[in-house]
Amino acid sequence: MSEHAKKIIVVIIGAFLNAIALNFFLIPASVYSAGFTGISQLLWSISVEFLPFTIPTGLSLFLLNVPVAYLGWKKIGRSFTFYSFLSVIFMSIFLEVIPIIQVSPDILLNAVFGGVIAAIGIGFTLKWGASTGGMDIVAMVLSRMKDRPVGTYFFALNAIIIITAGMLFGWEKALYTLVQLYVSTRVIDAIHTRHEKLTAMIITKKADELKTAIHEKLVRGITVVPAKGAFTNEPKDMLIIVITRYELYDLEHVIKEVDPNAFTNVVQTTGIFGFFRKD
Repeated sequence: MSEHAKKIIVVIIGAFLNAIALNFFLIPASVYSAGFTGISQLLWSISVEFLPFTIPTGLSLFLLNVPVAYLGWKKIGRSFTFYSFLSVIFMSIFLEVIPIIQVSPDILLNAVFGGVIAAIGIGFTLKWGASTGGMDIVAMVLSRMKDRPVGTYFFALNAIIIITAGMLFGWEKALYTLVQLYVSTRVIDAIHTRHEKLTAMIITKKADELKTAIHEKLVRGITVVPAKGAFTNEPKDMLIIVITRYELYDLEHVIKEVDPNAFTNVVQTTGIFGFFRKD
């Protein structure tokens, strides 16, 4: 229960930081975020500029994430999807409760600080095994269905946001949106990891127990290689498993529970050939 409570607290803090970044920095400067949050901002800007009514950012963010959450619940798993959708709910509430305040008239400062604050919230949410919903859940589903670079889908969606913003509200705002995306990406990479796929090599004396525990949490294949300690000559096993970055938290948690003395090396995986998923 304490683990769940900590996770919920991290999700709430992450959602609060994202809302602060949007309402204090990005929205007043008309600088757009990435993914579904950026789409929600864009819908709000379009409604203010061209429609007789406004579309609240928090409401549109929530509605966009409902079908994605259902897809994640069916295809990924309940735990990840639950915490991710919880993040969306709190972020939607904070966006409506926190007033929109212009902290600085400088658009570059807004883009940089908004990107940093949002990225801190996203990075720590990812690090604790959840996400901010939207494209993160889509990326998880795609990684389970097809072994293709999910970065392509992120790029395509963000390109649509930037081009639309440029055409409707001026290309200067679109260029500052690129600055915000770059800053937030770098900060998320520093807090969590920039690699979409990772290979974990686990040296353990409890290979059977660890295999069972990992398979209960993750739908990934595991290769077991006999190993021996060079200094002690103790027989051990090395478990090799390839995961996505969204599964890193669950893997770390399982290893700590089953064998805290296990030695784990996590490295970047640049490419996969062969069968990756296990459904």
